[in-house]
Amino acid sequence: MKKISSPHFNERKTPVDMLVLHSTAHNAAGAVQSLLNNEVSAHYVIDLDGEVYSLVDEDKRAWHAGVASWRNINTDLNSRSVGIEVCNLSLGQTPYGEKQISRLVRLCRKLIRSYHIRPEMIVAHSDIAPTRKPDPGIAFPWQYLAQKGIGLWYKPQNAQKIKEASVPELLKTIGYNTDTPETTIASAYAFRRRFLPEEVEIIEDVKQLVDNVYPQNCTRLLQGEKFINTLKAVAYAYLNASKKP
Repeated sequence: MKKISSPHFNERKTPVDMLVLHSTAHNAAGAVQSLLNNEVSAHYVIDLDGEVYSLVDEDKRAWHAGVASWRNINTDLNSRSVGIEVCNLSLGQTPYGEKQISRLVRLCRKLIRSYHIRPEMIVAHSDIAPTRKPDPGIAFPWQYLAQKGIGLWYKPQNAQKIKEASVPELLKTIGYNTDTPETTIASAYAFRRRFLPEEVEIIEDVKQLVDNVYPQNCTRLLQGEKFINTLKAVAYAYLNASKKP
């Protein structure tokens, strides 16, 4: 692990109980420079070759989440989270490297043990900021990570265990922000990015992707049999996880 100290941090106000996973459309050198130029930061950056860079000490508050919300927590997610940037030149629309994911698994497992982070509190940047951020993207291997004990995945047959509920209620059960119709639509698209990536449009130009995070005012995003059934199955997984001590 290589150390590159960022000046963009301050003191935490709450203990760590959350892990936020990002992607950046640079190699590590470009990512570090971009973070410095924009006066933001992350605790770690994982380069294209799997090399890990430490930018901010874990006991400090890095500036990576921005305006965000998860599981009814809508203020200062930076104070309670560790942020990891994983380099991917397409911003997560093409597969990540095996060495990257191997290092990510090792780092996440260490953090989960150190801070007793619950699986429902391991999130994508797009999960917590669905109107603003598309990362770590449709190619991020969430199912594989869940198999390694990092985050949650679902069993399709568990959809039938959830009683009828509205899309906003189910999204909120998982943790997404559904305060307004627009955030609900954006959250439905963020949900697809993580659990139904085949239903998300690939935008090859990264700048265009960043400028068009989700199809706005598109109520069809709240419909579809496969979407509803997957949403129910995922909601069951999160409800079940939240009941465990």
